[in-house]
Amino acid sequence: MQKWMATFVALIITVTLFARQPGSSEELKQKQSEIQREIDELKNTLKDSKKRTSAGVMQLEMVKRKLRLRERAINNINRQMNILEGNIGKSKSEIDSLKDRLDTMKAQYARNIVYAYKLRSNYEYLNFIFSASSFNDALRRIQYFRTYHQYCEEQAIAIKNTQGVLEGKITGLELTRKEKDAIIQKQEKQKQELEEEKKEKNAVVRTLKSREKEITKELTAKKKADMKLRLAIQSAIGDVFNRAEKTSNNNSTSKNEHNKSVLETTPEGLRISGSFENNKGRLPWPVEKAQIKIHFGSYRIPGIVDIVGNNPGLTIETEPGGTVKAIFEGDVTSVFSVEGNWSVIVRHGKYFTVYSNLASVSVSKNQKITGGQVLGTAATNADGNGEIEFILMKERNNVDPEKWIRKR
Repeated sequence: MQKWMATFVALIITVTLFARQPGSSEELKQKQSEIQREIDELKNTLKDSKKRTSAGVMQLEMVKRKLRLRERAINNINRQMNILEGNIGKSKSEIDSLKDRLDTMKAQYARNIVYAYKLRSNYEYLNFIFSASSFNDALRRIQYFRTYHQYCEEQAIAIKNTQGVLEGKITGLELTRKEKDAIIQKQEKQKQELEEEKKEKNAVVRTLKSREKEITKELTAKKKADMKLRLAIQSAIGDVFNRAEKTSNNNSTSKNEHNKSVLETTPEGLRISGSFENNKGRLPWPVEKAQIKIHFGSYRIPGIVDIVGNNPGLTIETEPGGTVKAIFEGDVTSVFSVEGNWSVIVRHGKYFTVYSNLASVSVSKNQKITGGQVLGTAATNADGNGEIEFILMKERNNVDPEKWIRKR
């Protein structure tokens, strides 16, 4: 009897553990909500942009981003579907196992009841006791009879409990099937949205093609401004290196100093570099409301054959006159003008951040600043939107800012 009860308890524990496995599914549902919220926000931003300006590079980037989010949403739904199908399969298997167990328990209980029925009268009971071979054997038979009745009662309770678990699993299976049906409907809706957004992208590309001369002029001007900005940055950072090398040569007496960046030979420079690196992926955006117009690295504008380029950082659209803030503490290395707009370089140990295309500045050269401190305001682009260039450098090399700032 103890062995049978142990098996039953193990079965209940298994069922309970399985019922407590929502983790991955719940995480996917939460992720789905986040993706959908991001899509909705992007749709509203894109709608506002279409009201204010003609189709441009920024609108194309937003449509492309919306497509990427939609594909992520569909992939997320597929993963939810796989989990639900797995749960349905496990539930069916458990239900079959519970049914078999219940049938076995009922059959055993029926046999026990028949046996107990035979011992129902006092005569049968006394005959069972007095037919013992010894007094001790009679005592054992009395104890056996009591234990047997208790066992029958426990069997009845176990059957009732198993029946309840079985009914619960059947109800759960039906709920899971309904959830799967709802997921299938969501999947179809997302696929329809994806097809519409592909058409939307093609329409924007066609419009860009019709504005080829205008956009070519805009991006050609950006290339020229980028070149001037690069030269100004090289000059400003070159001065920083020259001063740091002189200081390092005068102060360095240890071989270990030569293994460090020349920008980390002071305790402060080493501290800020380490702290900056430790915050990789968690650094704030330089503007509150931001849409990436052109990403870091090589780019090509679809529909306009000749427009290719290499962006040294991120071209970010924001509100006209939007506040631009430092992403980390540091020292203002340089403040200068390019093409009539301002640029600010901030040093963070061996790292530099550049904030360009500012309409105004609020800091000056050699000023110590804190993370989140206002540097200036965003200038307005040809479409009437605020726009800044944001560059992140490790010593003299450009790195992708998107890998350092937090995901929105």
